[in-house]
Amino acid sequence: QVQLVESGGGLVQAGGSVRLSCAASGFTFSTSAMGWFRQAPGKEREFVAVIRRDGIRYYVDSVQGRFTISRDNAKNTVYLQMNSLEPEDTAVYYCTRKMGGSGDYQDLNNYNYWGQGTQVTVSS
Repeated sequence: QVQLVESGGGLVQAGGSVRLSCAASGFTFSTSAMGWFRQAPGKEREFVAVIRRDGIRYYVDSVQGRFTISRDNAKNTVYLQMNSLEPEDTAVYYCTRKMGGSGDYQDLNNYNYWGQGTQVTVSS
C-alpha cells in the first residue's frame, strides 16, 4: 500500500522559512521521481518542484532561488525547504510520486500517488 505523508506546514510571516517533509512507503522510493505541488484557494493545483532519481531538480519560475527540493533515499523522504516566503505562497502543499517515463514534470496527470497535503499560510 502506497503512502505519502506530509508534515511541517504551518503559519509563518512573510520572509520566513518552512521545511516540509514527505515520508514515503509502499514503493521503491530511490528509483522514483518525487514532486511537490500546491493548491491555493480557488485555484488549480500547480507544480512547484520535482527531484529525479538522479538528483536533477526542476522548479516553477516563481519559486526558483527561494525553494529547494531534496531527498534522502535512506529515509524514503523528500523535503521542500522554502525560504523568503511570500503571501502568494499560501497554499496546501502536496507530495507526489511521478509515474515512470518522460512525461512533462509540470503536468499533474503524470503523477500517480498523492499525499493528503499540508497547509502553509504566509502572513504579510
